[in-house]
Amino acid sequence: MFGLSDQKPAKLQYGSPDYYVVEAGNFVICAVTNKQIPLDQLKYWNVERQEAYVDGAAMMKRQLEFKG
Repeated sequence: MFGLSDQKPAKLQYGSPDYYVVEAGNFVICAVTNKQIPLDQLKYWNVERQEAYVDGAAMMKRQLEFKG
């Protein structure tokens, strides 16, 4: 059945306004928190850096790291 062993990271190409699945999987890793983000909950990413973020706060934190 479907359990934790069935989970594997996806490889995505982040575009605007959508992302494209390069390699199938269930989740991606947040570039800031290292938390798993299920693909059906992925809402935040950066096209230029090709990074995913768990939420808006993580996205803003990463933006400030690059501006500071």
